[in-house]
Amino acid sequence: QVQLVESGGGLVQPGEALRLSCAASGFTFTHYAMQWHRQAPGKERELVAGISSTGGGNKLYADSVKGRFTISRDNTKNTAFLQMNSLKPEDTAVYYCKAIMGRSAYWGQGTQVTVSA
Repeated sequence: QVQLVESGGGLVQPGEALRLSCAASGFTFTHYAMQWHRQAPGKERELVAGISSTGGGNKLYADSVKGRFTISRDNTKNTAFLQMNSLKPEDTAVYYCKAIMGRSAYWGQGTQVTVSA
C-alpha cells in the first residue's frame, strides 16, 4: 500500500521556521523525484519545490520561496523534507508532498501551515 505521510505543520509567527517531513512507503522511494506543493484557501495548488530521485543536481523552487525554503531527502529513511525559514503570512496553506516517476505519481494527505501574528 502506497503511503506518503506529511508531518511538521503548525501555527507559527512571521519570521519563524518549520520543517516539514514526508515519510514514504509502499513504493521504491529512490526511483521517484519528490515535490512539495501547497494550496491556500481559495487558490489553486502550486508547486513550491522539487528534488531529483537521487537528491543531486539542481533543485526547483518557486520564486516566492527562493532563499527561504530548502528541499532535501534522505533516501536511507525514505523521507523528504522542506525546511521553511523566514515564514510569511502568505505562506499559509496546506502543504502536500508528491512522488513522481514518469506518469506515476502519488500524493500525501497534506499538513496545515499557518503563519500568523
